[in-house]
Amino acid sequence: MRLSLVQSRALVGLQSPSVTVEVHLANGLPSFTLVGLADVEVKEARERVRSALHNSGFEFPSNQRITVNLAPADLPKDSGRFDLPIALGILAASGQIDGRRLQQFEFAGELSLSGALRPVRGALVMGMALYRQDKAPHLVLPPGSAEEAALVPGATVFRATHLRDVADQFRLEGQAPTEGPSSWERMVQPVHVHPHAVCALDLSDVKGQAGAKRALEIAAAGSHSLLMVGPPGTGKSMLAHRFASLLPDLSVEEALETASVASLAGRFRFDQWRKRPTRHPHHSASAVALVGGGSPPRPGEISLAHHGVLFLDELPEFPRSALEALREPLESGSVTISRAAHSAEFPARFQLIAAMNPCPCGYAGQVRSPGHQSPVCRCTPDQVHRYSSKISGPLLDRIDLHIEVPGQSATHLLQAPAGENTASIRARCHRARHMALQRQGCTNQALSGAALDLHGGLGTDAAAYLTQVAAHFAWSGRSTHRTLKIARTIADLAESQVIASEHIAEAVQYRRPFAEHR
Repeated sequence: MRLSLVQSRALVGLQSPSVTVEVHLANGLPSFTLVGLADVEVKEARERVRSALHNSGFEFPSNQRITVNLAPADLPKDSGRFDLPIALGILAASGQIDGRRLQQFEFAGELSLSGALRPVRGALVMGMALYRQDKAPHLVLPPGSAEEAALVPGATVFRATHLRDVADQFRLEGQAPTEGPSSWERMVQPVHVHPHAVCALDLSDVKGQAGAKRALEIAAAGSHSLLMVGPPGTGKSMLAHRFASLLPDLSVEEALETASVASLAGRFRFDQWRKRPTRHPHHSASAVALVGGGSPPRPGEISLAHHGVLFLDELPEFPRSALEALREPLESGSVTISRAAHSAEFPARFQLIAAMNPCPCGYAGQVRSPGHQSPVCRCTPDQVHRYSSKISGPLLDRIDLHIEVPGQSATHLLQAPAGENTASIRARCHRARHMALQRQGCTNQALSGAALDLHGGLGTDAAAYLTQVAAHFAWSGRSTHRTLKIARTIADLAESQVIASEHIAEAVQYRRPFAEHR
């Protein structure tokens, strides 16, 4: 009887628990049994491993009883990530490689029938799991996955393109190496540099709309969410797509968190490293697509937008269930997907930028210029009410800034000079954000409880004014606190330590209630 142990890792949400691949060879009727709560694609590894070993020049013990156990047995396993450790375990148990040397490494990779290695999802999540260990083993991954894991500081990652090249590193003494060049390579830790602040999309492209640009500046400086309401063609989407360029570059820790979610979903791209993600799902997206779900649980759009921007265009057209599912993540910054067997928690600290029309046809409130045949709204009051009421009061209450984006004449669009560019607005946002971080250690949107009372310094007149406005509009406690946070950001942009009445007055303009929600 011969036994070998090979280490690997599974994926459960953003966790990557350790898995021991145990391979046992014994006399008896020839068979290949795989146990340990393996999903269908894991069980299919039997055929992939058999063909890969034959085509790589190794002997497959087809005349023995092969038992492969993926421990722990109660942990769900999916995908083809265990192909490589299973193949190495069979080689070690059959005496074709030195199994003792395998204990210093962890392996993951899908095998083709020829023995070539294919990338796997969640390589960065595996690297992060080793990053938190004191004496982490070395990680062996296929091309594409190894580059991801090498982004983790301090990780020791090796890349190989073929099963034969991996097995050569653990050959027995006296064994001749395989002829030809080897693809086995230790990955070099990349240098973490800040990306150039050159934006392909600049706010100077948007003519006019000074009020909307001011709201974007406040949102970027204080990490506030924003809702833009206006007729079609006024520049709402242009403004939203340029918003991410106002935000600061991601730190290495934030970039690793963002990239880990993208890697888990199989959407990581190296050209997006340390760039704020901007996700803009179609309005037909379901609640599961936005929040996440499935079995095993997968991250949704709000998690893919972690530390970035989630842009929801045509907000009332989204399914009501999908919009209501955003309420808790907007407050908590995370989402927990619970299933009968287990649950997974995904980060979801994003900035929501939403856009909508004022009515079904989009032209409610449109002003007609004399002599011009501009569109006229023909929606009935009941139609307008039903359209706007698709956004519930609790969700609207959680969006910090509400602004109107009016239409502009063709003369203004064609003759107006270019507006202020992104770089100058970004510099002001950075100064205000830095002031907030120095004062309280977080952005203004994250203030709550005693921290809000301590750092939301109100003058006597400003406090009386805010109290009067809150009573007039019958604001909830959440709306009052959000107005205070917006005023704190406006004061930071003005480089003022105290929130004055004029800061409250401007903040109130961004919390005016919809007529349908009064």
